[in-house]
Amino acid sequence: MIGRLHGRLVEKHPPHLLLDVHGVGYEVEAPMSTFYLLPEVGAETLLYTHLTVREDAHVLFGFATAAERSLFRSLLKVSGIGGRVALGILSGISPEGFADCVRNHDTAALVKLPGVGKRTAERLMVEMRDRLGDWAAGAGALVGPRTGGPAPASPVADAVSALVALGYKPPEASRMVRAVEGGSALASEEIIRLALQGALK
Repeated sequence: MIGRLHGRLVEKHPPHLLLDVHGVGYEVEAPMSTFYLLPEVGAETLLYTHLTVREDAHVLFGFATAAERSLFRSLLKVSGIGGRVALGILSGISPEGFADCVRNHDTAALVKLPGVGKRTAERLMVEMRDRLGDWAAGAGALVGPRTGGPAPASPVADAVSALVALGYKPPEASRMVRAVEGGSALASEEIIRLALQGALK
């Protein structure tokens, strides 16, 4: 099991990133909450990881904090929740916000997340109620500090692509990005963050 990676950030195209660890490039999928904290390309960073082994692929997921990884692992134990849906949940809501939804039985907030319908939201309420302490025990650790670097060539296109990868349909992803005021002047991570916030309203 690969539990943690520390290396140089080579590429970041949400939800995918490439981390160079002593000459070995690790392809990692990460939630947007982690992308908001990543430094610029070329900087050193630390990620907590979870490796999923399937018949057709080995998928490495990365997280800025141990608490996020812990919640991700708890979500995977819920019937019908796979890695892609769990990433979508973590991208759209913080672990604390998710815990509040479960405690308050707020299914309306959860169904706004990609891949979560009413039935899945109800299942999350039932199965996660007893697991809320799992992720809280994880120690939060931020990734490395931000440093200057080149901006992506097309932040708007990157934002739409990332939302589609998180489970939104292309027309819906485009609509969400268009709804962000001044989006063309923002970095892709900021556009995605604002688009996800808008979707939850």
